Amino acid sequence: MMPASEHGRPPALALRGIDKAFDGKPALSGADFSLAWGEVHALVGENGAGKSTLMNVATGVYAADGGAQSVDGRSVPLRGPGDAIAAGLGMVHQHYRLVNRFTVAENILLALGSQGAARSLREAAALAAEKSREVGLSIRPDAVIATLSIAERQRVEILKVLLLGARIVILDEPTAVLTDGEAEALFSFTRRLAGQGHAVVLITHKLREVAAHSDRVTVMRQGRTVLAGKPTAEISIAEVARHAVGDPLTRVERPLSRPGAVCFTVEDLVVRRDDGTVPVDGLSLSLCASEVLGIAGVGGNGQQELVDCLAGLLPPAGGRITLSGDDLAPQSIRERRRRGLRVVPSDRFDAGLVRDMSIAENLALTGVREGRYGSALLLNRRRMRDAALGAIERFAIHGAAPGRTTGLLSGGNAQKVLLARELDDGLKVLVAHSPARGLDVKAAQSVHALIKQAVEQGAACLLISEDLEEVMALSHRVAVMNRGRIAGTVPVAEATPAWIGERMIGHA
Repeated sequence: MMPASEHGRPPALALRGIDKAFDGKPALSGADFSLAWGEVHALVGENGAGKSTLMNVATGVYAADGGAQSVDGRSVPLRGPGDAIAAGLGMVHQHYRLVNRFTVAENILLALGSQGAARSLREAAALAAEKSREVGLSIRPDAVIATLSIAERQRVEILKVLLLGARIVILDEPTAVLTDGEAEALFSFTRRLAGQGHAVVLITHKLREVAAHSDRVTVMRQGRTVLAGKPTAEISIAEVARHAVGDPLTRVERPLSRPGAVCFTVEDLVVRRDDGTVPVDGLSLSLCASEVLGIAGVGGNGQQELVDCLAGLLPPAGGRITLSGDDLAPQSIRERRRRGLRVVPSDRFDAGLVRDMSIAENLALTGVREGRYGSALLLNRRRMRDAALGAIERFAIHGAAPGRTTGLLSGGNAQKVLLARELDDGLKVLVAHSPARGLDVKAAQSVHALIKQAVEQGAACLLISEDLEEVMALSHRVAVMNRGRIAGTVPVAEATPAWIGERMIGHA
């Protein structure tokens, strides 16, 4: 029996004995969850523990194979997301579902139109403005989504679910790409929302967030509920971590290899945006074989444009990019890959993987044009499947099968699919942008271990990350990027917080 909410009211949401499998592999096994009205409830666990899957069942995205669900004490069999919306459930996913070319009001109208809540753009804008004032979210209805920050887009998604009538709001890893200030603003909002009588589920693996911003915590591991609804004030973060991980963590040390000869250089690189601004302005660096050069710095100092230029997505306005003596600047993306350059982007689904394609298809994407799987017109699906099976085993991609849709994987396992494709035999230089962003501790360590192994086998790695712990853990040398340039480079042993902080000063 699930516990009742305060004042004797039934739970806002109760899930009992939920089972769910994909391709015969269990993702949830008898999972339980109970949410009270007026609380912020943290749902914690490693990537792949089943947190998002359980909430996707609750919101009708997936159909459960077994178990029961109730909302405010009433049984709610869900046949799809429409039933969940009607029952008052709304989920804000990690990857926002907005049309970037539309305004906020147009996106709201798109969401509300099927419900008949808004019949015109003017009505949608008025509803958005009214609701944003009511809940304390600052949103301009006429703003184009593409011009908004990540935090502002998140507010639009929250506004959408509230306007659709959500009394139960589920936030899936909401601070994964937010700054500390933006995260604090979000948590102030969730507390306000709970205070107004809503119920909030916070899916997270950041234990500091659990301690500071939740009333109760539920922990999942391997598809099961291992700690159910414990008051946050009554449990230590160490105890939450023990339940989530289940076994001791092994710290991944930096690669044991000794850096070799210089194999990759960037000289006086300049990158200019379409609006005329120059995010990368005279940047130079060098990278040796069997070495990790970690670039630290506050986001927005040209890191993304540097990665895009190295990958071939943005043309350089000046300077040279040299790999093994060859100038890559005029080369195509395909030619850069042929010469050994690989890129792991900061957003695995936005620029690395195709969410709706299978794991086998994602793994084969870069090999089709090279003829590894037959011709582009007649693919050898059996060869693709066999290659995927081998990669799944070598890279320990949990919950994976060649035909499974990649978007169904946890963040850590999706990142392993991306690394399995990029860390191939032709790898010479890996450009890794925040490779562990949004991953829990154990998944991050798995990703770091794969990068470490590639470097120990002779590859060079340019690691770009705002996570200083990630940079310090993996790098042989550390550089700081500020205002589009390298502000200094030293061996990792000399990269003290004071040295790094001095070179970050002056960030605009």
